[in-house]
Amino acid sequence: MQKTITRAVPTGVWVVTARSGDKINGMTAAWATQVSFKPRLVAVSIAPPRFTYSLIKESGYFCLNLLSEDQIELANHFGFKSGRKVDKFKGVDYENGPKGSPILKDAVAYVECELKETFKTGDHDLFVGEVIDAAELKKDARPLIFRWEDFFGKK
Repeated sequence: MQKTITRAVPTGVWVVTARSGDKINGMTAAWATQVSFKPRLVAVSIAPPRFTYSLIKESGYFCLNLLSEDQIELANHFGFKSGRKVDKFKGVDYENGPKGSPILKDAVAYVECELKETFKTGDHDLFVGEVIDAAELKKDARPLIFRWEDFFGKK
């Protein structure tokens, strides 16, 4: 298999969380970025079959939780199970953001957003959200950087 550039470009590792009514979920994502200062906008790319995708579409809100370099196990926890089948938040400390999105208490930082636009982009959709709340929770922590091999082994 030919190695793609997306495997070589470093990006942060995030847990994208959402709440719709009494349903909450989170998923690991590496395709998240800032897209505008005025207004403050961020974007995240999520595949439509994901449970978190459905919750974002239903609620209109999501939160990006940046993980630290020592949280690869937490990234795997949120990345390799379906929230339709397991409670990913069992045993995970979190609080609710202003719009109800789960904020991981051990995250480096978080950004809660109101969904403003959704764009179809191949097999994923790009959610663009306006920042409604954000904070740096760990001032000296180094972010976890996505490397394909750390999550999917050498291929």
